[in-house]
Amino acid sequence: MTDTDHRVSGAIHARGDSGRDDAWAVLLPPGRYDAERLVHHDTLELTGLEPPIGAAVAGPRPGDRVAVLVEEPLRLVALGRVARPTAERREDPDDPQSDPAPGALVVTYIRRAFDDPVPAEGLALQGPVSALPADAYGELAERLGPPPERRSWLVSVDIPVEAATRAEAVRLFWSYVRDLGPRELPAFVWPAGDELAMQAYVLGAEANQDPEEEDD
Repeated sequence: MTDTDHRVSGAIHARGDSGRDDAWAVLLPPGRYDAERLVHHDTLELTGLEPPIGAAVAGPRPGDRVAVLVEEPLRLVALGRVARPTAERREDPDDPQSDPAPGALVVTYIRRAFDDPVPAEGLALQGPVSALPADAYGELAERLGPPPERRSWLVSVDIPVEAATRAEAVRLFWSYVRDLGPRELPAFVWPAGDELAMQAYVLGAEANQDPEEEDD
């Protein structure tokens, strides 16, 4: 798991590995926001992107800064940097000398705000990937404010399982976790040392698990 979420904000504004100071706005496709919010990922990989419009350079390169956005309304959900794909795709898979395939973008997260997106109105975007002025990127980063303090949490998933042995019960448990996942299974989380503050989460948000309260 990456530790970049709690680095000082100055790292967000540093010049990229490429030595350039280019920045980009990237729109998440429909439905991708929920997927990124439910499970922690170190990187964001997007494919099938159209070439950027109105860019002064060819396109995002490793080290470039990225503001990750969602629409309706336009909000900032993460900051990152362009990374090299782990496996470079080619136009012709049978020809290793063919040109790299277009439309693949990998972004390494350096700051996430999926739970508390910040408004990003006023940006003139021209597609899923748009060149972003350096001052606009800096303003978006400032809107996030300082990263929240990190602390220790305890997280639990309790599932009643019928099985003949303990080992079988464990296997069934992991099967249920894999098949149901965070969209259906409630996860219980509380600050370490404060079990009375336990809260259930489903679909990445607080969920009431008390049927008596629901009836009220």
